[in-house]
Amino acid sequence: MRPVRVRPAEPADRAAVDALHDREWGGPEVVVHGDRYDLRVLPTLVAVATGRVEGALVWHVAGDSLEVVSLVARQPGGGAGLALLRAAATVGRDRRLGRLWLVTTNDNLPALRFYQRRGLRIVEVRPGAVDLARRLKPNIPTVGLDGIPLHDELVLEQRLDGGR
Repeated sequence: MRPVRVRPAEPADRAAVDALHDREWGGPEVVVHGDRYDLRVLPTLVAVATGRVEGALVWHVAGDSLEVVSLVARQPGGGAGLALLRAAATVGRDRRLGRLWLVTTNDNLPALRFYQRRGLRIVEVRPGAVDLARRLKPNIPTVGLDGIPLHDELVLEQRLDGGR
């Protein structure tokens, strides 16, 4: 595994970050928990190794929480996702926020494994939330990873303030 450095995205990173979002989300727009986000306008951290963008994490703050809106890595298992998640938690702690949270889908077993191994906990299941999101973004597939029907959102969180 190459050493990964995380920093705020710079204008020169735009093409690489957009390419990651195109591959993962079909473009710069995501719909989650009923909200539409343009990933190009939110704060973004990038993981860089040997001069190349290896991953990107898009986030925003609402209330006492840092929400991870998107986390993508060029190659799973390369260390970029973990470095980005840790950096986002540091941003949240530095801002004295109570929690870091994110949403994934019911089919995304690799993400559920990844997040839970890093201390995030499932705190809510939103049945049918992806079906509703599909109304706002029709190109969201109906079948996800491993042939699992894609219907539900799972909310995971990590307390940053020591609370439960």
